Amino acid sequence: MSRATRRVRAAPAPPGPFRPEFWRSPIRGPWLTSVFGLVLLLGIPVLFVTGALSYAAYNPDLGPLNDQTPGKGLLGFYLFDWPTRPHWLYRLTQGVHVTLGVVLVPVVLAKLWSVIPKLFAWPPLRSTAQALERLSLVLLVGGVVFEFVTGIFNVQLFYVFPGSFYALHFYGAWVFIAAFAVHVILRLGRMTRALGSRDPFRELRTGVSGTRPEPPDPDGLVPVAPAAATMSRRGAVGMVGAGSLLLLVVTAGQSIGGRWRGTALLAPHDRDPGSGPSGFQINKTAASVGVTAALVGPSWRLEIHGGGPPLVLTREQLTAMPHHAAALPIACVEGWSTADQQWEGLRLADLAALSGLRTAGSVLVESVQPSGPYRSVLLRGNQIHDPRALLALRVNGADLSMDHGFPARVIVPANPGVNNTKWVHRLTFRT
Repeated sequence: MSRATRRVRAAPAPPGPFRPEFWRSPIRGPWLTSVFGLVLLLGIPVLFVTGALSYAAYNPDLGPLNDQTPGKGLLGFYLFDWPTRPHWLYRLTQGVHVTLGVVLVPVVLAKLWSVIPKLFAWPPLRSTAQALERLSLVLLVGGVVFEFVTGIFNVQLFYVFPGSFYALHFYGAWVFIAAFAVHVILRLGRMTRALGSRDPFRELRTGVSGTRPEPPDPDGLVPVAPAAATMSRRGAVGMVGAGSLLLLVVTAGQSIGGRWRGTALLAPHDRDPGSGPSGFQINKTAASVGVTAALVGPSWRLEIHGGGPPLVLTREQLTAMPHHAAALPIACVEGWSTADQQWEGLRLADLAALSGLRTAGSVLVESVQPSGPYRSVLLRGNQIHDPRALLALRVNGADLSMDHGFPARVIVPANPGVNNTKWVHRLTFRT
């Protein structure tokens, strides 16, 4: 042991939170920490899996147009082609991802409160093993705070990130889940023993007057000089549960859509275009991305490229072709979705045949949108050949509004909303 290390270990703890006597809540201890930890042990993997499914839904293997994450390497592994059935698949997985993330916020905060004395343990470095454990805690706490804060900011369309939300959230998720896995491996045994140390039914029947501190523990969570109880463990668990339930009530409606959206008090409400055939939610208006009437007016043409000579068609020519209908929702990465809307237009499979590539393996969809990401996206073969995948011209019995993509937009079952490109002007089918 070096002289500097011995000096640090011998130095008295600074005043305030670095001294054990500072933390006095008698309900803080391994049992309560483990209760919150068990909830997160069940919820965090669901969040990670649904987030990974959201990544897969973007068809990241089709190139940088769809996945703009720099240097992803092995972290960007891809296991399967994103399906088009059931048509509500992305609506479900992303709705669960966002809603569960919001609902778990009180549990995360409670878990952090329960272990906060460990973050101020003194001396900060007693051994190599303790240093590694503290480093894992820093990554765990920093990762969970970063992921939840950036996720909630994204839901609120509050983009103050120093870079792309997509890339930041992607890398943050991997840092967090790695630290989470290490933490579970190190703490699962202690959590199991702590949960078994007290009868949960008896604990949740005990009021403030009967609340006593837990026996001293090696992790130092139990206070050395506890104060009188002002809240029972039952009250703490109930308060956190009530907070999560309240967040569920005021959040889930944005994923359910339809009339339930009015209950989503925490979701942005300034994206609703009103009533009528086009009265369902949008993410970005035409004006917000620079799409003007001049770009989609009488001079607009649809270009179709593929195995034969390019085709250039007016909207009138497209309107005169045989149309098909499909009832599909729009689901966005922010967690909101609409009920099924009645779309009408031309099947992408028919347009592929028209291009000379009846068995096209992918299609590049390009928008007249002059700025912003996702002006161009690639769809894969199974999406092209689903009979409900359309180049839509109408919705709910009326022509598309400009904000919904007039004169033509793509709509594909189970496709993320941002990949259902609006204001389409070119389709390039590929083998």
